[in-house]
Formats: sequence, structure tokens, C-alpha cells
Amino acid sequence: MKMFQINNMTKDELLLQRRNLMVEWFNLRMQCVLKPLDNPKRIGVIRKDIARINTILHEFELGIRKVMTAEES
Repeated sequence: MKMFQINNMTKDELLLQRRNLMVEWFNLRMQCVLKPLDNPKRIGVIRKDIARINTILHEFELGIRKVMTAEES
């Protein structure tokens, strides 16, 4: 996921996306234990996406970033 895609998401979308990525990351870690992964780099990509989303969510908490309403998006 690119940063411009994350920047255009609302806070609720970010929370939902982070939840989905955390579930996918957990599932990939479990698969890695059982058998070799087809694409082991996917784990790193997911971790970076989660970190990017956490950064944006932290900016919302600090007030650096304004919470967008449905009318503005």
C-alpha cells in the first residue's frame, strides 16, 4: 500500500485496514511455522504498512492531522 492511499483514508478506514493487516500478518506467521511461504517478503510489506497506518493514527491523536468527515472525503 502506498502512502498516498493511506493519506486519503479516513480514521475509521485506517482502523479497519490495520485490523485486516494484523490478521493477515498473524496468519502468515502461523503459515511460516508450518511450511515455507510462497512469498516471504509479504510479511515485511505488511509490517511496514501497519507501521505507516500507526503513524497516521498517531498524528490524528496528536492533532497534527484533522479528522475528515464524510462530507469532506
